[in-house]
Amino acid sequence: MPVQKFAPMTKNFPTFDCDAHVAEPPWLWERAKDWLTRDEYEALKNSIWFDPESRQLVVNGFANTGLGSQRIHGTPGAVNVLSLAGPGLKHDIQRAINVRNLNPKTALTAEQADYLDHKGAYEPKARLRDMDIQGIDQVMIIPSDIDTYPWIQNAMGARAMCKAYNDWAHEYCQENPDRLFFAALLPMQDPKFAEDEVYRVADKGCRVGLVRPIDAMGNYPIQPKYARVWKAMEDTGVVYGMHPFPAFGLLKPGGYTEQYSGAELIGLSATSAGLPHSFLINVQDFQAEASLWVVMVLMSGFFERFPKLHAAVFEASSTWLSFVLDECDKSYRLYRNDRKMPPLKRLPSETFFEHCVTGFEGDEAPPSRFPEFYENILAWSSDVYHHDGDDAWRAIETMRKCELPEAYQAKFLGGNARKMYRIDAPKTFIADRVTEIERPDWWPTDEEVREALKPEAALRR
Repeated sequence: MPVQKFAPMTKNFPTFDCDAHVAEPPWLWERAKDWLTRDEYEALKNSIWFDPESRQLVVNGFANTGLGSQRIHGTPGAVNVLSLAGPGLKHDIQRAINVRNLNPKTALTAEQADYLDHKGAYEPKARLRDMDIQGIDQVMIIPSDIDTYPWIQNAMGARAMCKAYNDWAHEYCQENPDRLFFAALLPMQDPKFAEDEVYRVADKGCRVGLVRPIDAMGNYPIQPKYARVWKAMEDTGVVYGMHPFPAFGLLKPGGYTEQYSGAELIGLSATSAGLPHSFLINVQDFQAEASLWVVMVLMSGFFERFPKLHAAVFEASSTWLSFVLDECDKSYRLYRNDRKMPPLKRLPSETFFEHCVTGFEGDEAPPSRFPEFYENILAWSSDVYHHDGDDAWRAIETMRKCELPEAYQAKFLGGNARKMYRIDAPKTFIADRVTEIERPDWWPTDEEVREALKPEAALRR
């Protein structure tokens, strides 16, 4: 069998992956009846449901919605980008596999697609094995269809969906509660339901409640109606997890034109201009939504109204943050005499440093060159198993190339996240990198990978 080899590496500290993903499995839906009341279960079926025969997610009566996180075991001739980036599935390997799929004669078989569909995305034992190879000692799992749930129009159905997912995620983490932790979905369609869910999941040991930066239908976090949710987070110590996502808006009700998220505007601009927009969708809109959220909460005095609240900015990289905080400080100094809102008690940057951490990815080098700024606010995200995910060894490699001292590496790759989440470091941790992985005979060779990286290889045959 072919053997994929990696350079030996060691680390002297435990890592914490603050943003990795699960793919919500089909059985989440059927098992929901064991965790919900009869009324909640009926509301769930009428609001959001996975149809096993057509393998489609049905939301608000619309079929084939969502990102397809329920479609496990892979599809011949395609790759499931939500469960692809397991151990050793580097981006050049992914490129070679995608090039194969351009030709029907070499496209992935069902068996090959199943092999690439990493079972750790929905089975905890498999994930723990993958984490051992990836150098990930602890992880916070996050669902994949988080752009779908805010659009559920029936509040009872939204509450049922969040309860069904959160109970499944909690059960998933019980395989090893010292290594696996879950971020909870909150039904922001009804602030009282969301408040209740914060208290409920906190009793299960949950550390994070997920809210998109700009929720559906214009539901901004600074609106007074959500004060009860943030107070519940203050009471319980649950961290506000701000996770952006490409807001396709496919489930937005017809005729609704009152509000667009930053991501939707970028998508509309790219589409109307006829631009190839994969870069914009996968990079710019995450950062647009996150930066809008940062400016909104800092300049509005949000954290001064909720002084015990802490927040984590997920999956938006972090290089942009220094510029945004500097601009917020400069703007406040220049225009504070014209401000119609109550004056801030401290500069926006000082508030961010006190209340927030920001995620970064392993191939993102600038934070390692600016450690004095990021020292206490940076938290590593693998984004596994999504296609752009990578392991802890890649992050360490990037930091070492930047000659970042190990004390900073330990904080960025775990210490800062554990401090905010109030999670103890594991008693033991992965010190040595696995240097060999056996692969099936069809695995791309080094020569095939080199050929696939050529621009002309992407032409459809």
